[in-house]
Amino acid sequence: MGHQRAYHAAVAGKHRGNSTGIFGIRADVRRLLIAAAVLFATSVSGYAQSGPFAPLAGSWRGAGTLSLDDGSTERVRCRASYAVRGASMDMTLTCASDAYKFNLQGDVVSEGGAISGNWSESSRGVSGTLQGRGGNGNFQVIASSAGFNANISLATHGNRQTIVMRTDSTFRGASISLSR
Repeated sequence: MGHQRAYHAAVAGKHRGNSTGIFGIRADVRRLLIAAAVLFATSVSGYAQSGPFAPLAGSWRGAGTLSLDDGSTERVRCRASYAVRGASMDMTLTCASDAYKFNLQGDVVSEGGAISGNWSESSRGVSGTLQGRGGNGNFQVIASSAGFNANISLATHGNRQTIVMRTDSTFRGASISLSR
């Protein structure tokens, strides 16, 4: 009786391996293509999640304080975004208070624990280089340009991140806490 059902299914075009979908692709080929796509997506996301910048990947939000050279402080709200690609990363940090705003962008690469890259701050039209050390979400870097230096410490622990900046300009520094 089972072979009769198989025969009728085959005659009706429903036999496994002979069915075609909307684009004329056999079901077994479709499954193979889907499996290959899933494997590719998994390997690409796995690559992005490995390397020294992996703990930073994604979007973060939080708040902190800015310190100015006159001794005053201002509360700021911040957003950070890190696009990680193995040993390289693009980053954006935007912070704003009632009177102050900065938009820091950078691209960095890690080679053997040494960090190097470029940064720019669009609201003031300033740019420069980044040099430092770190890995596994914890970094110490110096951001430099003509007439400006900043020491930046970034520490990531799970879904929490702390950024501390100390500068030699009228903007003396910042202390920012972010979470995902």
